[in-house]
Amino acid sequence: MAAILDAEKDPFDAIVDAPFDSALSERYLVYALSTITARSLPDLRDGLKPVHRRLLWAMRQLKLNPTDAFKKSARVVGDVIGKYHPHGDASVYDAMVRLAQDFSLRYPLVEGQGNFGNIDGDNAAAYRYTEARLTRTALLLMQGLDEGTVDFIPTYNGEEEEPEIFPGLFPNLLANGSSGIAVGMATNIPSHNVAEVLDATLELIDNPHAEHARLMELFHGPDFATGGLVVDSAATISAAYEMGRGSFRIRARFRAAEAGSEADREAGIERLGAGQWQLVVSEIPYQVPKGKLIEQVAQLIADRKLPILEDVRDESDEQVRIVFVPKSRNVDPELLKESLYKLTDLETRFGLNLNVLDAQAGTGRTPMVMGLKEVLLHWVASQIDILQRRSRYRLEQIARRLELVEGYIVAYLNLDRVIAIIRAEDEPKPVLMAEFELTDRQAEAILNMRLRSLRKLEEMELRRERDGLLKEQDELNRLLESPARQRTRLKRDLTNIRKEYAEDTPLGRRRTTVAEAAATVEYDPSAMIEKEPVTIVLSQRGWIRAARGHVPLDQDWKFKDGDGPAFALHAQTTDKLLLASDDGRFYTLGSDKLPGARGFGEPLRTMIDIDPEATVVAAIVHRPKAQLLLAATSGKGFAAVTDELLAETRKGRQVVNLKPGQKLSVVREIAAAHDHVAVVGDNRKLVVFSLEEMPIMARGSGVTLQRYRDGGLSDAITLTLADGLSWAMGGETGRTRTEDEVWQWKVARGAAGRMPPRGFPKNNRF
Repeated sequence: MAAILDAEKDPFDAIVDAPFDSALSERYLVYALSTITARSLPDLRDGLKPVHRRLLWAMRQLKLNPTDAFKKSARVVGDVIGKYHPHGDASVYDAMVRLAQDFSLRYPLVEGQGNFGNIDGDNAAAYRYTEARLTRTALLLMQGLDEGTVDFIPTYNGEEEEPEIFPGLFPNLLANGSSGIAVGMATNIPSHNVAEVLDATLELIDNPHAEHARLMELFHGPDFATGGLVVDSAATISAAYEMGRGSFRIRARFRAAEAGSEADREAGIERLGAGQWQLVVSEIPYQVPKGKLIEQVAQLIADRKLPILEDVRDESDEQVRIVFVPKSRNVDPELLKESLYKLTDLETRFGLNLNVLDAQAGTGRTPMVMGLKEVLLHWVASQIDILQRRSRYRLEQIARRLELVEGYIVAYLNLDRVIAIIRAEDEPKPVLMAEFELTDRQAEAILNMRLRSLRKLEEMELRRERDGLLKEQDELNRLLESPARQRTRLKRDLTNIRKEYAEDTPLGRRRTTVAEAAATVEYDPSAMIEKEPVTIVLSQRGWIRAARGHVPLDQDWKFKDGDGPAFALHAQTTDKLLLASDDGRFYTLGSDKLPGARGFGEPLRTMIDIDPEATVVAAIVHRPKAQLLLAATSGKGFAAVTDELLAETRKGRQVVNLKPGQKLSVVREIAAAHDHVAVVGDNRKLVVFSLEEMPIMARGSGVTLQRYRDGGLSDAITLTLADGLSWAMGGETGRTRTEDEVWQWKVARGAAGRMPPRGFPKNNRF
């Protein structure tokens, strides 16, 4: 009846009426905590995330030891997702692949057989094709799992158990590093050299109050799987490890193993004869796919952004070998290196974020950003705890074994009586326990003895075993009672580990060189542009193009219907083009980036963000430290240095401040020999004043050049007073006229002026 009533219950009765924001925040908090503590951040004690720990545990259960045969990766992945990690097979296999890649992990934990990807960036083969087993390093990390050193927790379905952490002495957190993104936090830890990590650890065991500077004398910084160079200063690296946050500059290593001289070998220069040479890269920065790096350089060559480089070739086999061929033998090798560092991923940055899960007593697994010293102290504390647990577990085993050994010895001392009881009694166990004061386990063990064990030699071995167990028991008790003995034991064990990963071993040899970069060669972007003459043409409607070579400026250029020429000038591809609009803004274009002269070119508005109502009033080739005369229709103006007019963005730079109705009308270069300024207004009056009265400004409205009652400024120009004032005469003759007595119009700046000389152009333009 009750079952029927339960079945008739309305399912909507289970709906809980709760505020949406609180319900959402509670559930998101649960998700965030799960992501932080059980997915993305490594545990300080073994440096592993749950998926990696479960992978290695499953492989251990499958007995995939380094001396055993490989097994299919599909078998491992299946066990992991079926028993321990209920997530997608692709994510688990990807994690396993990374553990096997010697270019991803400094000390691989999995040995792969088959295609496990490569440094080019190619993916691994499917898990049905590849095989795997554990490495010696993984065994060291898991050493002690059967010795009561760590707690075991139920798996997700409660059917099996898995270790909470791995107890081994291998310092995996710093040795192999880790990276991950959680909710609201992330971690990024580079790999390091085991010998250096253990040296710093041993120093802290001896002197827990050691200064950070002392640790950095032993611990030199990252040691990446792919080698390369860390080129930051020692102070920068030390500060990063002291705070637990920072970043490192990683560079590729230029090294030519086949070079003739040691200097060329270290510089990565291969001499080819006849003065020709090429650069060779033997190591690339960590986490940079070689294939994408080659594509990146090839694209720079195709876009002509690196004209001093002729070609790039990938000649790698098992060892990385990337060859860079310069454009000519006259190219400076150091300049080419610096250019590649700046323009490609041959130089990258690796961010340090030592954010790990710390499990101090009573605090649970708490995410914390730690410095190097703090990480090592906490790891030493965890290893001391593991040592104590191992010792207690061993004492329990010794006590249990001693109980049995004592019983066996009693049986040997009274062998005839024991045999008689066994033959005579139907239930000999209680009789043995009562007569010889044996425990239940001792009596059971005696009854289970084989006849072969009754020989005299066995009795002597038991006595030796008892003496050995008692001695070991005494040593373990003294170990547990003395923190100093515990530190000594830990030092001895770590020293043994260090021997296996010493600097003279293939696996322990430091791969990454830590050395501050030398002073860089001054990088000039224009040096990356191949210098060629061009003729730039700008139309009245704002269409621009650049023809190769210096062609006559007055030649017949083709324009769209209704359009015509506005500006034509000669330049080099390395030059910058300054464009001034009548709203007072200046724009900058690289001559090398202008469209070709085939067709009508391209609209300026696709290259710069010029106002639709604005008109270009000047196009000038930038000359360093040159000066320009800028004047507005209001009669105000000033001089400006061209270097201060260059704009870095499409929006340009506002240089001349104008009021409504005013426009920038004059932009002229000031020759070095000029000493005066001539200004003519719409009222056809001319003034001449000294150039010294003209201020040099970077931005503003300027000063009054000429005073007007009606109209405004028509034109302005600079001149040398001694040479007079010249202007073009009308007609097709191309003649000019010069007024030598121009001193007659010289007044103070800001005067109204007087009528110009006879024959001055009627359009009031110089």
